[in-house]
Amino acid sequence: MTDETPGRSRDMKSRDRNSGNQPVSNESAPDRPPLTATDEFEPDALDGGEQPVPLTEPRDGTPDPVTTQAELAEVVARFAAGSGPVAVDAERASGYRYTHRAYLVQLRRAGAGTALIDPVPFGDLSVLGKAIQDEEWILHAASQDLPCLAEIGLRPERLFDTELAARLAGFERVGLAALTEQLLGYTLEKHHSAADWSNRPLPRSWLTYAALDVELLVDLRDLLAAELARQGKADWAGEEFAALVAHGATPNRSRPDPWRRTSGIHKVRGPRALARVRALWYARDAIAKRRDSAPGRVLPDAAIIAAADADPKDERALLALPGYGGRSIRRSSRVWLDALDEARQLPSDELPVTPPSEGPPPPHRWAERDPAAAARLARCREAVSKLATAHTLPPENLLTPDTIRRLAWDPPEPADEAAVRAVLAGHGARQWQIDLTAAALTHALPVPPSPLPPAEAEAG
Repeated sequence: MTDETPGRSRDMKSRDRNSGNQPVSNESAPDRPPLTATDEFEPDALDGGEQPVPLTEPRDGTPDPVTTQAELAEVVARFAAGSGPVAVDAERASGYRYTHRAYLVQLRRAGAGTALIDPVPFGDLSVLGKAIQDEEWILHAASQDLPCLAEIGLRPERLFDTELAARLAGFERVGLAALTEQLLGYTLEKHHSAADWSNRPLPRSWLTYAALDVELLVDLRDLLAAELARQGKADWAGEEFAALVAHGATPNRSRPDPWRRTSGIHKVRGPRALARVRALWYARDAIAKRRDSAPGRVLPDAAIIAAADADPKDERALLALPGYGGRSIRRSSRVWLDALDEARQLPSDELPVTPPSEGPPPPHRWAERDPAAAARLARCREAVSKLATAHTLPPENLLTPDTIRRLAWDPPEPADEAAVRAVLAGHGARQWQIDLTAAALTHALPVPPSPLPPAEAEAG
């Protein structure tokens, strides 16, 4: 789970009355009662003098990780017998490992408490997924965790994403720690969010951190659901959550030339130098995959760019370059030199060429390539921005920037509202987004009529 994704600001007062929600209790923080969905709240409610209380221990204590079949069977039975939605989170080792697999799964449910499951000994947790599949799962930033959860057999049929809900409700800060502090009055430490969760055994402080990540998700869900209903956005959120269930577990489509995303590649000049980038990238990737290590830990992108630019011919010249001083990198020097030699010997017709674009060019090139399209894009962006402001949500959540660019670059003919709706739907826009934006975008696509000069206006 990651923290702090930028959102938008707004003034909010929840006037809903929903007597079914109960406040959170925590023995380590008894003097700061959290808000409930029956309370009025504002984004900056804690700035008036009340200080948030650090939340340092789960209310039921920190459980030990589940690592045996017997322990897993007990957790499955406990969660199947629980009540209400299930808070779910996963910890990965991004930046440390080649894969994006889950190395810890956290769950919490009323009547079941909190469970921490080490998925490594099991490989597949489908038995747990089946036990809770009919319940609503609550995740924060669900799109980040759904793929790794699906890999181990955990796929929700219904979910509530507290980060996305906060965005739609217009919160300025939508990270878990920020929302917990703002709405519930507790602060969460996030200093283990970038840890290497593949470590074994996991330190006790890390396990406590992981348990706290699901401690208050149900309470956040209740408050945010009430606020979305008050703003008339509950159906919007429902469409967004359904889209996450349908598509969120699918990993991003692999790019045909992933090496072209090497940081700093814009500095490389000429097809032969690009061939060196490509050769080094694939050599690094093979090592990273074999070691199950993040590619950047095997060889930094900056080192690839430096070698592509200098084209060293021997080990001494290679190791003199920035980025090649580490012991493991030096041990693989023959691999890097062989990759460079391979690129050096490629015939000209096998050198990289600029691939055909699958979509619009980068927006900064529009004015030069197609001034009319650049003007359309500016009008469409302005239309969406105004609507987003009126409805108090981020423009990118109203309509993705990529969808706006594709519509502006290649508008339908004729560009009537029905055609615009079809284009938006074809690019994955949800019905609520189409209903809000189609008319304004239809109006923005044509070139506005030029005003008549004063003399002609008077003659008319």
